[in-house]
Amino acid sequence: MAGGITHPTALVESDQVGEGTNVWAYAHVMKGAIVGAHCNIGDHAFVESGAIVGDEVTIKNGVAVWQYVTVRNRVFLGPNCSLTNDNRPRSKRPWTPVATTIEEGATVGANATIVCGCHVGRYAFVGAGAVVTKPVPDYAVVFGTPARVRGYVCECCQPLTGARGILTCGTCGLRYSRTKQGVALLPTTKARKRR
Repeated sequence: MAGGITHPTALVESDQVGEGTNVWAYAHVMKGAIVGAHCNIGDHAFVESGAIVGDEVTIKNGVAVWQYVTVRNRVFLGPNCSLTNDNRPRSKRPWTPVATTIEEGATVGANATIVCGCHVGRYAFVGAGAVVTKPVPDYAVVFGTPARVRGYVCECCQPLTGARGILTCGTCGLRYSRTKQGVALLPTTKARKRR
């Protein structure tokens, strides 16, 4: 964990924590957890054995990332959001784990709940307090109980607007296609953005 900060009260048992990752007060990263580089793990967070956390992930205070949960690069997990790994939990086993993936760039707002098996798409935005009971499409904004798609958001996190199957970000100018299959970044705009 070269270059990162580990608070004196944090417990880091894993030897698979990337360079530049900070682990703050009373956080616990168990042996067997995988945490990428340049992450920020807030106070009282917990990362269980078997959980996978990508690079540049922010895990705010009070968040538990359980076994069978995969968090891709640049995800934001807001304070006290809840992730799960069993649809029919009981106090004693047997149990049937269900995997969940939160894809690159997604945001999960404070106190939101992601029911296991409900994957969150790339750059999606889950509003604070939402209860996600179905998979969230790429770039979708969802909120409510149960959470429903209310719009779409750009990679820069600004709302997308438009008609006739083309959505545009008024802030950064990226353009997206919208079809029955979902929303996808138009490749020509990404190439233009990199110049």
